[in-house]
Amino acid sequence: MFDAKFQTFGDASAPALGAARLKLLRAELERRGLDGFIVPRADAHQNEYVPPCDERLAWLTGFTGSAGVALVLREEAALVVDGRYTLQAAAQLDPTAYSVVPLAETSPERWLETHLPAGAHFGYDPWLVTLDGLERLRRAVSGAGGVLVAVDGNPIDAVWADRPAAPQAPVSLRAPELAGATAQEKLTRLQSALADEKLDALVISDPHGVAWTFNIRGGDVSFTPLPLSWALVPREGRPTLFVDGRKLSNATRDGLAQIAEIAEPMLLERAVELAASGGATIRLDQATAPARLAARIEAAGGTVSKGASPVALMQAAKNAAELAGMRAAHLRDGAALTRFLAWFDREAHDGGLTEIDCVCALESFRRETGRLKDISFPTIAGAGPNGALPHYRVSEASNRPLNPGELFVIDSGAQYEDGTTDVTRTLTVGTPSDEMRDRFTRVLKGHIAIQRSVFPAGTTGAQLDPFARRSLWEAGLDFDHGTGHGVGAYLSVHEGPARISKLGTVPLQRGMVLSNEPGYYKTGAYGIRLENLEIVVDGPAIAGAERPLLSFETLTLAPFDRRGLDLTLLNPDEIAWIDTYHARVRAEIAPLLNEADRSWLIEATRPL
Repeated sequence: MFDAKFQTFGDASAPALGAARLKLLRAELERRGLDGFIVPRADAHQNEYVPPCDERLAWLTGFTGSAGVALVLREEAALVVDGRYTLQAAAQLDPTAYSVVPLAETSPERWLETHLPAGAHFGYDPWLVTLDGLERLRRAVSGAGGVLVAVDGNPIDAVWADRPAAPQAPVSLRAPELAGATAQEKLTRLQSALADEKLDALVISDPHGVAWTFNIRGGDVSFTPLPLSWALVPREGRPTLFVDGRKLSNATRDGLAQIAEIAEPMLLERAVELAASGGATIRLDQATAPARLAARIEAAGGTVSKGASPVALMQAAKNAAELAGMRAAHLRDGAALTRFLAWFDREAHDGGLTEIDCVCALESFRRETGRLKDISFPTIAGAGPNGALPHYRVSEASNRPLNPGELFVIDSGAQYEDGTTDVTRTLTVGTPSDEMRDRFTRVLKGHIAIQRSVFPAGTTGAQLDPFARRSLWEAGLDFDHGTGHGVGAYLSVHEGPARISKLGTVPLQRGMVLSNEPGYYKTGAYGIRLENLEIVVDGPAIAGAERPLLSFETLTLAPFDRRGLDLTLLNPDEIAWIDTYHARVRAEIAPLLNEADRSWLIEATRPL
């Protein structure tokens, strides 16, 4: 009945080939006089999603997770992964070739310090290591008594015989009514920021920043409409956009040529050297810029200013047109999600549904809007114990039926040309236990506490994060992920620099869009997560207030599953919030539904 166009469910790993490919790499390292090599899961931009040609870690090891680092020495090799992926790594790797090292126990640098032989020459690809990463790597290798070597050409590329070609998806110009500002206006604003910081130039190494600045979108990676590209922006004069010319139509090239020089990416290094040659100070984004560019700037006599790209904050605080697009996208997406919830309620309780069935159904409802460009990340659909894995991704091997008495977590998102969505609902199958209802209600209380918060301008995500946890803490419970992340406007579903988490140090600004997604996970039993997206807006006018205030406006429109609630845990204000939110969902979504789904929504959102 339903299918999925934008995601697959096979296991793309090849653990049986791990030992043979490791042998090939070791032979290449020996030929180059190297005793070891680091293989991060990264491309030259540190993208969350990378093109197939940059999936070196997956090719080498068989591990297909989104984060990990392989450390290869002559006699041993390790894969360091965080807690999300320890079980997956153990299942995907050849245990005779690699040991799995949990990041919580040992960092890659600490592993090197204790395993790298003294005098060993340890290699790294300077295009895949950031400035901060290089400093940590240098200390670790030095601490072990080794010698750190920057390679010229990645050795994996030399032995990867069927490596895919670099992507060449067409680049498109973003419509002015969606962008809300011209690229020239953005560049003028950016160059003013460079002058304020006394910088001579900026390298935009993050393609998200390039896309936002130049009002372009592409399709070089999955789930995010990115054109892989770079930009060099001087404090004065025309910037240069470095992008594969084969991606540009005549119309796109003509549009971009009005505001920038256009060059092939292979010319980036030379351009950076020329910009630095007079002793210029050039800002490199410490989170995304490759160490290779820093070395070129310093060799040319320039100074590297290591810090955040000014683009990041400008991009995060959406303008009126971007927010209008986000609201329109969420209204459309809310109708598709509500159709799914109504379908789920009719089908799940009779049995027979699986996790993959639900993923395919939800994507199908979104595609039926006629506006879906892609999903914004692989849908997380966890039934029963699979829901206790916050970043679970269903495969044909792990696909599980939805059984009565269980909870089902579905975390999904969509890319529309006018906006990006991300929403999580936890759904009951049959009758939940009293414990499930207690935990569900505590998670929703935390969600409501974030949404209702009013806070002074300058407040950080770390200061708000405890609001989401208080009700869980009162029961001796917690969750290990952050409460919220930034979301782009038809860009990345995980956008910096602001976040609501224990580590969120960037002050929230009006126009930012963040997720609000507290959770609870009982290992081997069930998981709960409830997520809406929120816009940071001006706070209410309060008599006597001494500081400007901010608050949140909810973007996401879809009902919560009332059957998960324990009403005795909710205070009157929380009950009123749920009823008010559901009334808004009903008023805005019901006109977009057919009669059957509208009737379901009216019942699902009736006052508590």
